[in-house]
Amino acid sequence: MASLSDRVVMTAEAQQALQAELEHLEKVSRKEIAERIKTAREWGDLKENSEYHDAKNDQAHLETKILRIREQLLNAEVREVATTTDVVGFGNKVVVEDAKSGKELTYELVSPSEASPGDGRLSMDSPVGKALLGARVGQTVKLETPRGAKELKVTSIG
Repeated sequence: MASLSDRVVMTAEAQQALQAELEHLEKVSRKEIAERIKTAREWGDLKENSEYHDAKNDQAHLETKILRIREQLLNAEVREVATTTDVVGFGNKVVVEDAKSGKELTYELVSPSEASPGDGRLSMDSPVGKALLGARVGQTVKLETPRGAKELKVTSIG
């Protein structure tokens, strides 16, 4: 049984995306690699057959990826996203103002597996995510980043 620390927090959408990816890997990708291995075997001596070795290597990577996704799904803790809240939490969109530059930034706090900083989706385990968790509108949070200290003022939570 997975311990609480092994839990993988995610949204229902992320869980569905993982299930779809797993299904594709198991049904489509496995068949493609099996076909590549079969074709490469027909070319003769396996000791010097780079196509065969490449396909077997790809098969090992695929099986590892399938196992990792299965483990994530097994340990998934699907959380509802609160649509109205006065405190920043998982799944919330948060608009902040950088105290130094005055620039307005919008972040969505998500699980590490869903994070995509370029799209404004920050892991709740990231330095910014940790600092924002539990903050309220009007509150300024301070945090250390690799580029130095930052102050972010929460202007809205959605």
